[in-house]
Amino acid sequence: MKELSRITEMFTESIIREMTRISDSVDGLNLSQGFPDFDSPEEIKQAAIKAIQDGWNQYPVTYGEPELRAAITKKAFEYNKIKCNPEEDITVTCGATEAMIATLKAIINQGDEIIIFEPFYENYGPDGILSGATPRYVTLHAPEWNFDIEELEKAFNKKTKAIIINTPNNPTGKVFSLKELETIRDLCIKWDVYAITDEIYEHITYDGEKHISLASIEGMQNRTITINSVSKTYSVTGWRVGWAIASPKITERIRKVHDFLTVGAPTPLQHASAVALAFPDDYYLALQKRYFEARKILFDALTNAGFNPFLPKGAYYIMADIEKLIPKLSAKDDFDFSKKLLLKTRVATVPGFSFYSIPKKGKTQVRFTFCKKKETLLKVKELLLAKL
Repeated sequence: MKELSRITEMFTESIIREMTRISDSVDGLNLSQGFPDFDSPEEIKQAAIKAIQDGWNQYPVTYGEPELRAAITKKAFEYNKIKCNPEEDITVTCGATEAMIATLKAIINQGDEIIIFEPFYENYGPDGILSGATPRYVTLHAPEWNFDIEELEKAFNKKTKAIIINTPNNPTGKVFSLKELETIRDLCIKWDVYAITDEIYEHITYDGEKHISLASIEGMQNRTITINSVSKTYSVTGWRVGWAIASPKITERIRKVHDFLTVGAPTPLQHASAVALAFPDDYYLALQKRYFEARKILFDALTNAGFNPFLPKGAYYIMADIEKLIPKLSAKDDFDFSKKLLLKTRVATVPGFSFYSIPKKGKTQVRFTFCKKKETLLKVKELLLAKL
């Protein structure tokens, strides 16, 4: 039979989602995949039900229902300091995941390169490959997850088409500072490079850290594609409603790709998402408080169990060094450690190799998520302390 696609041999299926499947098979406590085990806000659920009952059940406007695009425009201006036109600058997609691949397919030509910070969210590498780009990786160094400016400068060249910035960052919890974003801005302008920002954890920050949208910085309005979704902020990861904000020239191309990838995001859930985007400030303060408390429970549990966790400044993940614990479980590497930890304690994590271009860079790291009920995290604490 004829050969199948060679490009699909260049990456694997999601390790994060594989760990969820393994966890489910042993009734584990899933601290691997970043979805809550608590319920979504009642108001947003009722808004979805109402939208269905009101008849919003057919194809949407391909690039997003007007009501949602208007809500995105208002929130982007008030919170992100991004001015955008709902008719020309916004594409609503099936989650931030589709927004990222649609954006890359819209701007990449064969031979282009993209810059990705690592450790990275595992979709970015395959997205680059699927779009035809060659990824170049720049390391974020623990414990503060800072990048080396010289290393970043060397990654830029005449082939560079885009740089991907995830802030607050998954998996590290890094929140990029204004100074760091200005450094990236200067390099983007120098080399005429686009910036793609994944900002889905924008409301989840700690210790006085403030989220800054790169598109709000002078010189970046027209060369930044800002990606977001309702998944994390409103605890509806299964809804698959996201968007990309970009200048009209870029948006026109993103919309073309999106049209033939998925046609449109779920119509009733778009209308419900518009309701969520209008939530008052109290909602976001309560969200931060919830995750601040969850972070402390898990961080203390990991520390007391012998891990060396790195305190995140944003998002809802903790990267932890496991070098001292690997011999304790007679593990060969981080993946073996994650599987043995699950069998021994019922706690599921993600092996560090899945966040790096060279797997051995993550061989002594794992990632935990703390977007879970307090009861779940306390049970995790109990099991880790009892079994390790």
